[in-house]
Amino acid sequence: MGKRVVMTGNETVAEAVRQINPDVIAAYPITPSTAVVEYISQYIADGLIDTEFVTAESEHSALSACIGAAVGGGRVVNATSGQGLALMWEMLYIASAMRLPIILAVINRALSGPINIHGDHSDTMGARDCGWIQLYSEDCQEVYDNILQAVRISEHIDVRIPVIVALDGFITSHAIETLETEGDEDVRRFIGDYIPLNSILDIKNIVTYGAIDFQDYYFEHKRHQLEGLHKSAEVIKSVGKEFGKTFGREYGFFEGYRLDDAEYAIVVMNSAGGTVKTVIDDLRDKGRKVGLLKLRIFRPFPAIGIAEALKTKKVVAVLDRTSSAGAQGGPLFNEIRSALYNEPTRPKAVNYIYGLGGKDLTAEHIRGVYEALERIDKSRKIDRLVDYLNLRE
Repeated sequence: MGKRVVMTGNETVAEAVRQINPDVIAAYPITPSTAVVEYISQYIADGLIDTEFVTAESEHSALSACIGAAVGGGRVVNATSGQGLALMWEMLYIASAMRLPIILAVINRALSGPINIHGDHSDTMGARDCGWIQLYSEDCQEVYDNILQAVRISEHIDVRIPVIVALDGFITSHAIETLETEGDEDVRRFIGDYIPLNSILDIKNIVTYGAIDFQDYYFEHKRHQLEGLHKSAEVIKSVGKEFGKTFGREYGFFEGYRLDDAEYAIVVMNSAGGTVKTVIDDLRDKGRKVGLLKLRIFRPFPAIGIAEALKTKKVVAVLDRTSSAGAQGGPLFNEIRSALYNEPTRPKAVNYIYGLGGKDLTAEHIRGVYEALERIDKSRKIDRLVDYLNLRE
């Protein structure tokens, strides 16, 4: 039976991990994710879970320990932010290449330099091609629900791919929100017992991890790895539906908010979705046909569904909470435009970079974006393909 609780985003991550009760968590503290592992270590000290907690000397070592535990047949969780994710870089690729179902909560933080501890998406967007599934969370409820679903998705026999569950640093991680959590036994029934595959500790069935792999089979092994990521799309969909039947909150690849009849749409990920929804409700009361597509899954990228949802709109603005140096817009923008490219009819699309280093995104900024979309529609002209919100220049 679910119950209403009040928690920060970091507490929410820790509560979900408590209910999962993984075999191992290996972590190194970094703002703004430190509180996650502090809560979990307290749960262990209080005897609420029997997880083995490994205090590593760095984030690289933490993920290395997680990989070791996973190849040994353990259910494994970790948490990090910004620079910590960057220090894990080498091991991110190794974890996905070994097809290890590790869950990593990433509290999104700007990458240095200059030094900044606040939230943007430069960490996970920088890791977008490392072979992990990526789920994004608007609020604490989605954080909780995404982590529970991530376990089922990652461990599915057709997938066996690690999963990042992302939430915005400070905006979500340190904000107190109301959410609904489920009973411990209900959660454990949903996620099920972990069935290890090819454990290195199974001496009756010898396997090798981390072998050298030159021109003879490297290409084939990378293609095999990608197959798990491709197959995860159907698993994500089915797990989202089952979660809805079990707990009453169904999930897909993205959420359309007042999108069906909208002429002008904004595309965002994570906490900005709530701000956009508030503005949409206000503009709808004034007769403006505006809508939102809030992306939940960034990897694997749900291109077909997004194209279907956006192809009839007049103008679309894609908001990126990261910049992509030297590229023609941010990473989300380029994925969206690519998804729309082969459609016989498609909207004009523009990109806005916003919120770097935790800078505010306000309702007024969103209203300004919708006004700009209407101007583009009337003039049939895009003056600036890539623009910036709340920037002094």
